[in-house]
Amino acid sequence: MENITIISKGKVTAIVGNLVEAVSDGPLIQNGICFFQQNGKEIMGEVIKTEGSKAFAQVFETTRGFKTGMDVNFSGSMLEVHLGPGMLTRNYDGLQNDLDKMKGVFLEPGARTYPLDEESVWQFTPLVKTGDPVSAGDWLGEVPEYHIHHKIMVPFKFEGDYDVSWIAKSGEYKLTDTIARLTDSAGQEKAVSMVQTWPVKMPIPGYREKLRPGKLFETGVRVIDTMNPILEGGTGFIPGPFGSGKTVLQHALAKQAAAEVVIIAACGERANEVVEIFTEFPHLDDPRTGRKLVERTVIIANTSNMPVAAREASVYTAMTIAEYYRSMGLRTLLLADSTSRWAQALREMSNRMEELPGPDAFPMDLSAIIASYYSRAGYALLNNGKSGSITFIGTVSPAGGNLLEPVTEATKKVARCFFALSQNRADSKRYPAIDPIDSYSKYLEYDEYITFAAREIGENWINKIDFVKNYLIRGQEVNEQINILGDDGVPVAYHEVFWKAELIDFAILQQDAFDAIDSNTPLKRQKYMLEKVIEVVETEFGFDDFNEVRDYFKKIINLFKQMNYSEFKSDKFEGYERQLQEMILEKTAVS
Repeated sequence: MENITIISKGKVTAIVGNLVEAVSDGPLIQNGICFFQQNGKEIMGEVIKTEGSKAFAQVFETTRGFKTGMDVNFSGSMLEVHLGPGMLTRNYDGLQNDLDKMKGVFLEPGARTYPLDEESVWQFTPLVKTGDPVSAGDWLGEVPEYHIHHKIMVPFKFEGDYDVSWIAKSGEYKLTDTIARLTDSAGQEKAVSMVQTWPVKMPIPGYREKLRPGKLFETGVRVIDTMNPILEGGTGFIPGPFGSGKTVLQHALAKQAAAEVVIIAACGERANEVVEIFTEFPHLDDPRTGRKLVERTVIIANTSNMPVAAREASVYTAMTIAEYYRSMGLRTLLLADSTSRWAQALREMSNRMEELPGPDAFPMDLSAIIASYYSRAGYALLNNGKSGSITFIGTVSPAGGNLLEPVTEATKKVARCFFALSQNRADSKRYPAIDPIDSYSKYLEYDEYITFAAREIGENWINKIDFVKNYLIRGQEVNEQINILGDDGVPVAYHEVFWKAELIDFAILQQDAFDAIDSNTPLKRQKYMLEKVIEVVETEFGFDDFNEVRDYFKKIINLFKQMNYSEFKSDKFEGYERQLQEMILEKTAVS
């Protein structure tokens, strides 16, 4: 936190866990950063409430060893992140400390590292010329960073209009070198380097307007892309009990999604799951570009054994970095796991400040906090007419899988996609365990997506999705009747409906995340397979008893699964397809 101005000093008067109360001898600002002086080290905190000269601060590290009477310095700055070339492949904590620069197994109290490499040299290419008018967020130039053209922008803190009085020529420059000088309306000149800062709790205003999403954000996961699509710049969340596959699903999204930059925020996540990302991603290939996955990824690691205040910092830091990349016109995916632990941190701080509790002792304004955070995602039209997006998918870990608890309910109000994980589906190994009936996507009702789907996928695509969803509901109803009345207690036609619903489940909904082919299904293949399944479902068969229905559809399901494991349109794939057609023709001819 360079160039921080101390505006007042104070003394600690009370300590309750990670909430510290202090009295200041001067001014205080809401969400201002403060530094507690402990044994020659500065422990960072954030002022979350003020009452006159009294400040309540949440401390981002352990308060072990804190005493009343300790000195504390209050700054005039909010928690900020450094934004510039070199963030891709980095592993940060919630305060944007570069973890790879840290020494030892455990982080030392007060230890801080600069998030970027100040000595690195970048090949700069100007995009403007002297005399051009610019404003905050406009592109001044670019540098190549792995697969992207990293835009160097007018700092977001610059207010009003400017003219370019000087721009650097093409060449190699360090991060801190001046690459442009801008003159404001008063004639004052300001120097611009490749690095800028921005407070994490304020949305970056680097765009002209936000537009309604309308284009599918491909994930390669059939139950999402086909059944409950999320759009580019859209929002969704994945609630589910522990062990239902949230982390595996998020990892699949991080690997396969059609994003140019992926931000992973491990908010209070178990350390072993974070280590898995650290160790796996450097060795995995991006299926879309062929480069290493880590080259498009930024990881914000905040594990469950860290202080609760750091959880809040991690989600805001991740969102601010995502907004920065969106301002470059990039498709950005932000994954947060898990927002429930962030909400638990809010509850803990609220309780320690003795605020009026809401449901389950969460803060009364929990819904507003979650809504404000989700609203920072979106599809944005930039000042230069280009577009960028943040697609945000968070996970929620409701206690006992209770989807009626406050965090899930508050998130449902603002997220447009609801991917509900089912314990029953997880127990029966039907992965991904997204419940096809409880889950939904409100984007299916958007005129923008209906137009996109008709143009890019198929004329009656939405109608086909509705047909499949309604058939799954019929299948569930029939299954309940069969369980109550027994196999012989219902007509054979009921068994046919049930097994056709099972075909939809096995062929479309279920997907092997560890198979090289089945794990990632392109949209063209999804359309082909859905139409093939609907063709079977709409076929009229004639069965004599329920045993015949079961045996026949088990063979059909096996052929569809083998097709899912085969390269699309390969000889092997087409061989299974021919067997499928022969079985259907043979049965319908007999009927």
